[in-house]
Amino acid sequence: MSDKTEKPSYIIALSQDDATAPAQASRRRFLKTSGLTALGAMLGMTIPFERNLPAGLIPVALAQDTGADFMADKSGLTLLGDRPVNAETPAHLLDDDITPYKHLFVRMNGLVPQTAIDQNAEGWTLTIDGEVDTPLTLTIDDLKSQFETVTSRLVIECGGNGRSFFQPGTSGNQWTMGAIGCPEWTGVRLADVLKKAGVKSTAVYTGHYGNDVHLSGDPEKVVISRGVPIAKALEEDAIIAWAMNGEPLPALHGFPLRLIVPGYPASVSQKYLNRIWVRDREHDGAKMTGDSYRIPAYPVAPGTEVPPEDMVILTEMPIKSVVTFPETGTKVKAGETTQVRGQAWCGKGDVASVHISTDFGETWQEARLEAAPNRFSWQRWRADVTLPQHGYYEIWARATDQDGISQPPLSPVWNPRGYANNIQHRIALIAEA
Repeated sequence: MSDKTEKPSYIIALSQDDATAPAQASRRRFLKTSGLTALGAMLGMTIPFERNLPAGLIPVALAQDTGADFMADKSGLTLLGDRPVNAETPAHLLDDDITPYKHLFVRMNGLVPQTAIDQNAEGWTLTIDGEVDTPLTLTIDDLKSQFETVTSRLVIECGGNGRSFFQPGTSGNQWTMGAIGCPEWTGVRLADVLKKAGVKSTAVYTGHYGNDVHLSGDPEKVVISRGVPIAKALEEDAIIAWAMNGEPLPALHGFPLRLIVPGYPASVSQKYLNRIWVRDREHDGAKMTGDSYRIPAYPVAPGTEVPPEDMVILTEMPIKSVVTFPETGTKVKAGETTQVRGQAWCGKGDVASVHISTDFGETWQEARLEAAPNRFSWQRWRADVTLPQHGYYEIWARATDQDGISQPPLSPVWNPRGYANNIQHRIALIAEA
């Protein structure tokens, strides 16, 4: 992790309410006056050209904290980048049925807003507008008092999880298997809130917005704004969450509100949520167009340049599994039984089966698969193996979904941005005599 000693431990955040011109003007005044005053005080010197700083721009020295300062409470994660901060979890740290905060991967697109740093939700509101009969502006207390509170274990997975295994390589964070987790989320059903607003027959898509800060520091730039088809939004599994594992959402994971839309890439599960815009067309927000979270509409050869009109939005994540125990490289006793276990999940819902191989895929044995506590949770699997003689072995895991589709032994159909790789996970075991 890079040295933080010369960086401030905070950033200046966007206003919680950026829906009106007065609020935007107030935000600009705050950033230009309080921001520069704070910077001057920190540096112990004047800022000779402060009058020339364009209105609304955050001084770059105040926009250094991308979230990496919060990583001290994480444990064992592999840092892939610190601007913005992205970190994945080694497979053996995914062994918990409920992923703890310290082991949950981090995927940031921008900077952590001040509200999340301060853990201050005072005055926070969520707006539901667009193709609805009754636009809503709800406080967190409104959400808690007007709707049923639900708690579910829900998988959240970056769309690029597994990207590093594509050949030829693609741009983006080079995730291996660890951009995945299954915390317990508490909040209200997104469907209940949308139904109260009254979704019109013209509704096609949702568009999600938060108050995270663009890496440039420009408060007018949206960091990320993705959405889902209205039919997905109205399923009962998606949650507007205010708590993770029984605690208020951490700063890195969306305080004070975030969406959890299970089964889809985590990019649609907007952090720092303050608006859901119901659209009469496919949403075209930041990172919804171009190649962002899109895959070819048909199989292509590796390295193919795909025309934009032939790219479609990534929706359901494919069937996957991971070996979480033992840790790769573990030494075991030849001829003795060793338990192997892991997790399996699927963007369609429940997993049908998991099989493992100890002979490089020549033969497979079925693992014991536990039922999910709720839809879109991952499922624990276990198997007992006996390695016949001393030497090097690999455990391969292969999950199968309810439609009979299994994980491939090699990377699946290539795509330009390296999304949805569900290659079989493998670990190494050394059998000793």
